[in-house]
Amino acid sequence: MNQFNTAWWKNKQSKSLTYLGAILVASGIIHLGIYFLYGGPWEGEVSWRKPILFGISAGLTSISMGWVWASLSRWKYDGFLSLTAAWALLIEVGLIDLQQWRGVASHFNRSTLIDSTIYNLMGLLILWVTGVIIFLTVRSFTEPISQPIPMVIAIQYGLLYLTISCLLGIVININGDLRMQHGLPPAQFGVAGVPKFPHGVVIHALQWLPLFSWGAAWAHFSKTSQRRLILLASRASGLLLIYASIVTLLGRARFDAPPFLAGILYVAVASLLSLSTVVILGIAKHILATRQNPT
Repeated sequence: MNQFNTAWWKNKQSKSLTYLGAILVASGIIHLGIYFLYGGPWEGEVSWRKPILFGISAGLTSISMGWVWASLSRWKYDGFLSLTAAWALLIEVGLIDLQQWRGVASHFNRSTLIDSTIYNLMGLLILWVTGVIIFLTVRSFTEPISQPIPMVIAIQYGLLYLTISCLLGIVININGDLRMQHGLPPAQFGVAGVPKFPHGVVIHALQWLPLFSWGAAWAHFSKTSQRRLILLASRASGLLLIYASIVTLLGRARFDAPPFLAGILYVAVASLLSLSTVVILGIAKHILATRQNPT
């Protein structure tokens, strides 16, 4: 239960990622309010969806990276890496916001020199962030992490999935540019594949897997049970990634899968829902027991 209680956000390695991440989340929420106030399309190249989702998503990722960094031993370049990654995320999302307020597409937009320059800059910024995430992922497997074993497993799997998601994002941008050169829709693969589906399906595993671990600890499950639960949740998350990747490579829409592939999705979703239920019931049982026996 002490996994989230320390003031990790005050850690020198974490401050910039945490505080700038909070600004990004706030930005996404503000744009959500603007969307409800002014309306407009949710999907499409120009929509409020992008400032909302990119702000909240990048913010949560930044905060989670800061939390992980606080659990690692200090390295002399940590401050530089965390600071530049935080600012890169902030500027990248800021450019997405700028394009939305200009009323033009933020991605795959090379219609003018300014738009192309902004898109290239966004790509360079996310390349740097991806490099920092890879560095952080390697360290999570090669250095001690000051967290209980179940939480360490959650961090390692979460960072691994985040790395894969970022690399897929880079592939999506390259594929999109190549398709644009041939006059094809850049945000599509094959007949109806949606490349951003595998890119985004487990990008937030670094948030939900630690929450599984924290919940299992709060429920006072045994260490063995906690470890088994987080391993199952991590592998179920991997099944989501496998499903999303294969259905996209087949050129099919998100949920237009053949039966054998749909089975993978059903197993993954059922597993995550079942594990969530187990954790919630465990927490409720512990709270009830504590109230009945306060001493």
